[in-house]
Amino acid sequence: MAVIGCGAMGCDVAAIFLARGWSVEATTRDQATWELRRERVQASLAQIGAPFAPERFRLHRAAQDIDWSRVTFGLESVPEVFELKQRVFAELDTLVPPHIPLATNTSGFRISLIASDCQTAHRMAGLHFFLPAHLVPAVEVVRGEKTATDVAESLYAIMTDVGRKPIRVARDVPGFLANRIQHALMREAFAVIDEGLGTAEDVDTAVRYGFGFRYVAAGPILQKEFAGLDTQLAAARTIYPSLNNAVAPSRTLAELVAQGRRGIKSGHGFWDWTPDSARSSLQAYEETLMAAARLLDRKAPTPDADSRTAGSAGHDR
Repeated sequence: MAVIGCGAMGCDVAAIFLARGWSVEATTRDQATWELRRERVQASLAQIGAPFAPERFRLHRAAQDIDWSRVTFGLESVPEVFELKQRVFAELDTLVPPHIPLATNTSGFRISLIASDCQTAHRMAGLHFFLPAHLVPAVEVVRGEKTATDVAESLYAIMTDVGRKPIRVARDVPGFLANRIQHALMREAFAVIDEGLGTAEDVDTAVRYGFGFRYVAAGPILQKEFAGLDTQLAAARTIYPSLNNAVAPSRTLAELVAQGRRGIKSGHGFWDWTPDSARSSLQAYEETLMAAARLLDRKAPTPDADSRTAGSAGHDR
């Protein structure tokens, strides 16, 4: 596979494929950073218990330097700047043989817009990985308005083959599927803080040790199946009228960003960070993710694989 743009996300995606025996062609324009990229890939592979075979990871300065006859599919993973992604796809549109699927690794931009001027938009789709990509199993396979069914299914099969948990997303609406759910939660989480109902610590404790704790064992819909859909309906009728439905981001969030308090990257957010405290917290975070992944590898409570849910009845997969 080919990764166009081998930053932190691109390196971690490369590690996923290298761990499963693939070869990876990757591009990073600044040749002075190539050794750092190799070190990042090697470190990510070590975290998932896979060896690093440097001969299967080749770096190039540009997409034109890749031998595309050796490539099964290409993934664009440049920074999250819409115009940049459009330029990359315009280049790949004519450079890459038309039978090779192309995907964008974006967390919110619509592939239909990124590929709007491309002649081969039918072979273009979205693949939304979650940071850190090599530790978080899920990846969204997003169909654009022109994405061919066989292309989406091919990418779904590839993601399954390399040990991911792919999610079919039928349309590339803003936020796709997972981020729409996540941002609904985040809007309410920040509203709780804005309204003085609780602190950042209270919010995190409620999620980690309350309802979020259960999500390792069962997703929200299955969990409510266990608890009773009638109970969910009754609670929804009581709670929904008072939930936050603002169309603007949280006041607290906007103020923190305006003050330059952007989290670990700036050394300050809700908490103050030193290099040592940031490093130890990120290490603990990643170790917990790895432990959770091991738990998820065990048999989890799931409905029969052949059964169809009411929510999917009649849905064209």
